[in-house]
Order: sequence, then structure tokens, then C-alpha cells
Amino acid sequence: MTTQFHYAPEISKLGAAHLVTPDLEKSLWFFRDVIGLEVVAQFENKVYLRAAMEREHHSLVLEAGDRARLDHVSWRVRRPEDMEGFYNLLTENGNDVTVQEPDDEDGYGESLRLAMPTGHKLRLYWDVQKPAVAEADRSVLLNQSYKSWNRGIGVRRIDHVNLWTTQDPEPNHQWLTENLGFKLREYIQTPHGRIGGWMSVTPLVHDIAVMKAGPNETTSARMHHLAFWVDNAADVLRAADIVAEAGIKPDQGPGKHGVSQAFFLYVRDPGSGHRVEIFSNGYLIFDPDWEPVEWGVDRIATALTMWGPTDYVPHTDDNIMNTTTEA
Repeated sequence: MTTQFHYAPEISKLGAAHLVTPDLEKSLWFFRDVIGLEVVAQFENKVYLRAAMEREHHSLVLEAGDRARLDHVSWRVRRPEDMEGFYNLLTENGNDVTVQEPDDEDGYGESLRLAMPTGHKLRLYWDVQKPAVAEADRSVLLNQSYKSWNRGIGVRRIDHVNLWTTQDPEPNHQWLTENLGFKLREYIQTPHGRIGGWMSVTPLVHDIAVMKAGPNETTSARMHHLAFWVDNAADVLRAADIVAEAGIKPDQGPGKHGVSQAFFLYVRDPGSGHRVEIFSNGYLIFDPDWEPVEWGVDRIATALTMWGPTDYVPHTDDNIMNTTTEA
């Protein structure tokens, strides 16, 4: 008996975040010398960086601009043919998709540009340059690009992005599933609807989260934070020392999330106000029949912060976030 299989296009991983900052020099200092990213390419108004374990051209772009904002998030597809597969799927589903020609500056081949219903901009790619590392910076480990702890916190890789919106998050979670294949892993549910969901295409609990913005938010498309991974909880505590020595007061933490069970430290880039999460531990999902974990309205505080400093304040409505963030 011969069975024909149809393979849907897939996203393989989070590739990069492109952030705009009103003070490029200060933001570069923060992400290079404090967070510990490595500069891959630098131009007058734009810098490309990546972490110690990363081989692709970049996982972060810093671009000079008049205000802090998230420009877009890039995702790598699993196979070359998935570029055409996603173009067909996305356009058939009524999405506007633009094909962008290869860009030697950012190291990407042909890519697809689109936007979520929230207005958050996304980019899909397959071809990407993998620049060599200078001998002075190269690790003795053949499976690692840069020396360990080359500078600052020395984050290992990009981990996830958390997006805010004034829209109902649930239809956007469904959009991510139907258009890009993301799986819902954990979510917060109230009697009036879902107010946050953590989703992934990898064994991570989340490559992306989409949350309901606070009551004072006005924009439909904002970034809450960008997260970078360190190896263990001790590294999160070490990061808190490094941040303090740099003269920066942590935004929140160290602490432990209920969702993902991960250790965290939030800190803001002084050049832009962008919030960065230093993230570690947590659990991985390998079950193909994983059922999303629901946190009820009575467990919101634990879902966000199991222990440690928190900015959560109970509300009479279902808006769980009460802090503002840039872009």
C-alpha cells in the first residue's frame, strides 16, 4: 500500500529581532558590553549582532531612529521549499505577502515580509550567511562560535520574543497556528477570554508569546521583551551582578516564572528602553500530543511570577499587565 504524504511548510526557529533605538551608541554599549553579544557588521546607522553559540549572520539588529520600536521579527523556515510553501499558504489565507530580494547587508537570501493581524511585522527566510569568527574571538570548542564569557553576561543564544497587543490575543494565537504552525503550550484564561498565550514550533515552551496589553496601552503592536538564554539559574544571578556593576537597575527579578518554570531577570536598554529578559532553566516539550496548560484567573500571579519581585497588581478587569514598555 502506497501512502502519499503532504508536508505543510514549517518554521524551524526564531532567527532575529530588529529593534530601532533613539540612541544607537548607548544601545550598542548595552547589548555588546553588558548583554555580551558579538558585533558581526556595523554601519553608520545599523549594527548586526549575535550570541556566543550562534552561527547565523545575526540574531539582533539595532537601527538608529527617532523613537524606540520593534521593526520586525525574523523566523527561519525548515526547508528551502518551505519559502514557496509559506507564500502559497499565507496568500491563500488572505495575507498580504511581499517577496524581498536577497540583502547582502543583513546576510539573508530571498525573504517573505508579512504582518500579524495585530500589526506586528514578520519576516521568513531560509538562505542566510554564516560569517566566520575572527581567530582572537573563536572558541576552542568546535561546536561553539565565540569564546565563553567573552564579555558581559555572555548570553548563549536568542530564546523568544513576547509581544503585546490591545486586540484580543486568542484570534492571534489561532492566526499563528493556522498560518505559521505554532502550537499553543500554556495560556491564561479568564471568564471574559484569554489574555495571554505562549507558543512554540520547537521543544521550547515558547518561541513567541502574545499577551493582552495593559489598560493604558494604545497601540496594537508593541514588544514587551526580547529574551536571551543563559545556561542555568546561577548565570541569571551572575547577570544581576553584571547589570548592577554597569550601573543599571534591573527592571524585575531575579525570579521564577510559573509559566515555563524558567528563571528570569528583566533589564532595560538605557539607550532605548527596550526590555530584555535573561532567561534560563524551564522545561522542554517532546510529547507530540501535548495539551495546552490553562492557568485560571485565580492563578495569574503564580503564572507570571512563582516567586521573586513582581510588578503584578490585581485588577478588577482582565488586563494583567500594568507596566509600560518602549516598542
